Amino acid sequence: MKLVSFGPSGEERAGLLVGDQHIVDIGCVRPEWPSDLRGLIQQNLLPEIGGLADDAAALPPASIVRVDDVRLGPPIPDPPNVICLGLNYRDHAEESGMEPPPHPILFSKSSSAVTGPYDDIVIPEETDQIDYEAELAAVIGKRTRNIGADLALTCVVGYMAFNDVSARDVQSEDKQWFRAKSFDTFAPCGPWLATSDEVPDPQALTIQAVRNGKVMQESDTSRMVFGVADVISFISRGFTLQPGDIIATGTPAGVGFARKPPVFLRPGDVIEIKVDGVGGLRNPVVSSRA
Repeated sequence: MKLVSFGPSGEERAGLLVGDQHIVDIGCVRPEWPSDLRGLIQQNLLPEIGGLADDAAALPPASIVRVDDVRLGPPIPDPPNVICLGLNYRDHAEESGMEPPPHPILFSKSSSAVTGPYDDIVIPEETDQIDYEAELAAVIGKRTRNIGADLALTCVVGYMAFNDVSARDVQSEDKQWFRAKSFDTFAPCGPWLATSDEVPDPQALTIQAVRNGKVMQESDTSRMVFGVADVISFISRGFTLQPGDIIATGTPAGVGFARKPPVFLRPGDVIEIKVDGVGGLRNPVVSSRA
């Protein structure tokens, strides 16, 4: 299944993508269910949703909306945690002048940074060195603690594309990463949540970042230092993962700050993130300055 959140920011409703052009409004069909995707995940209702696609022709017309008529928001607009990885591709560690780490390097982004797959990335006044990072993100489907790598993927409800937008000058100034990674709109994700059955091997996906039509990053997830299962197992040994948590699994080589000369995002740019089998983002870049 491909599950979406659609509607105005802060008012997103859960939907099931049917084909390429239509969405079933799940809350309209099942008003007794939570209207948001995280609520559906928490109550383990996703297994019951799949049949709605088969019955779409018999559903009330008011429950079907056209993709082109609505805004797609981030699949999980209100994640409990956004957990990210640093230096999780060997070539990115190399271009950063560092050795691959001996264990996953974790940092967080504010959940308020999460934004939709086609929303604007807004450059705040505090920075003019905005970088892109193409990533695969996993979404946790159930409360998870101390799980082994052999079972870790059973805790993943689905996957999506993710852009770990970063203010490099702020990152350098602060000597840590949270503020630089957490400005509003600095975590575009989506365009939908591809459920785990649609992604049988998360370590066999191509990944790209494309700026203004030019490929800036191109790799595949087999090149991660630590695969998705190992990452989830490692995190779960430290703290409990919650339904709806987003885990962004790191970025490959080709980021802007490592280029010579550096390439940063500017107003008027369009940055696309593409993950094979999962979907793609397309975010215009604008300035917060009037």
